[in-house]
Amino acid sequence: MPIFSRMPGSNFYVSAAKPIFDWVFALFLLVLLVPILLIIGVVLAVHFRKSPVFIQQRVGKDERIFNLFKFRTMKIDEDEDTTSAMGKFLRSTSLDELPQLINVLKGAMSFVGPRPLLLEYLPHYSIEEKKRHAVKPGITGWAQVNGRNTIDWGLRMKMDVFYVNQISFYLDMRILFLTCFQLLKRDKTTYLDQKTVKFSEYASKR
Repeated sequence: MPIFSRMPGSNFYVSAAKPIFDWVFALFLLVLLVPILLIIGVVLAVHFRKSPVFIQQRVGKDERIFNLFKFRTMKIDEDEDTTSAMGKFLRSTSLDELPQLINVLKGAMSFVGPRPLLLEYLPHYSIEEKKRHAVKPGITGWAQVNGRNTIDWGLRMKMDVFYVNQISFYLDMRILFLTCFQLLKRDKTTYLDQKTVKFSEYASKR
């Protein structure tokens, strides 16, 4: 797709250093967090009486489809009203995102990048918004440390494109630092579990 070939990706950091860092750090964290992953997995399997890992197709770099892994937080898949108290705790602490370390290890995701969104959103992106797919999606990103789901879709898209245009080691380190700070602070504004307007609804009003 021509739109992606014009985006950043040829410099040393993006093409070499960032993928190496992602792979090494993801492997390190997976080994380090094995006990926690196992405990959460067992507790969720008992709680939900089904697989503790929720798998959903998302859109990645160059609009390639991949399976995203998360710890299950809902009794019924994709129904926010069925999020359990345990699920809300996992979301507020972002522990539900831990299985995405596997996505990073497999090369489908990065630690930092635009969040991978649903397939159903693909037909609704503007040409400018499609630029968010020029890089690998991330576990955290510029929009996540600047409001996450409390900001509207238009601003989220602009922040994603900003990241793609400005991607650098410094920006990634800044985002990771802010992410850790918000997690330690338990910033309820950023990690609030609330419903948001569907992307298709936002796109139809543009």
